[in-house]
Amino acid sequence: MAGRKPLISGNWKMNHTHLDAIAVVQKLAYTLGQADYDRADVSVHPAFTALRSVQTLLDADNVPVALGAQNVHPKDSGAFTGEVSPVMLAKLNVRYVIVGHSERRELFGETDSFVNEKLLAVLKHDMTPILCVGETLEEREAGTTETKVIGQLEADFEGVSPEAAAGMVVAYEPIWAIGTGRTASPGDAQAVCGAIRSWLKEHYSSAVAAQVRVQYGGSVTPANIAELMAQEDIDGALVGGASLDAERFVQIARLGH
Repeated sequence: MAGRKPLISGNWKMNHTHLDAIAVVQKLAYTLGQADYDRADVSVHPAFTALRSVQTLLDADNVPVALGAQNVHPKDSGAFTGEVSPVMLAKLNVRYVIVGHSERRELFGETDSFVNEKLLAVLKHDMTPILCVGETLEEREAGTTETKVIGQLEADFEGVSPEAAAGMVVAYEPIWAIGTGRTASPGDAQAVCGAIRSWLKEHYSSAVAAQVRVQYGGSVTPANIAELMAQEDIDGALVGGASLDAERFVQIARLGH
């Protein structure tokens, strides 16, 4: 981690009503202590329908868990039925916004150019993008993992200044490991996260590369978090299914301690 504070993010996807979300956050607030927050930053990313409820709870009880969103539309407003703008998220004190998740790319056809628009919109409104990149099983077996990931970085970081890049989060999520129970080995995860940091160094500078937090995502559990976090270039985790349960997520937020 080289001095970078880990970020553990819970992506709840299309799960939890606003009532479920309140219950989970209440458990997190009760269980996590100052020692845990000193060790790692924590964010939760509820569905849009639960954002206001979770924000109210976090603010009222002064809970040091950051509020995150799972998606955003790049425009501030307009005739985009069913979409949520960055202005709306910013007004809810959302700090982190996931952009380019493989489920958005694979299931909803989001292109790198559209992901780039979203990323720039998030930055414009002073929120932090968590940019997801990763390869399919076919690409991994063909030996093109690094080519795929670097190509995504080059397209998605288009127009991002060094100052903005330094504050971003990049999440390496091998598509074949999401929700499958399969996890990249710590060595494989480190190799790609290291390649991401090398690209940042070449594209920006050593200083920028040293500041960007690189998460790993893909079937992260309490059982494998410590080994993943022991890798030099892994600075946290984007957690899916295991974040839905407060007890399991607390174990992960404690980095296996």
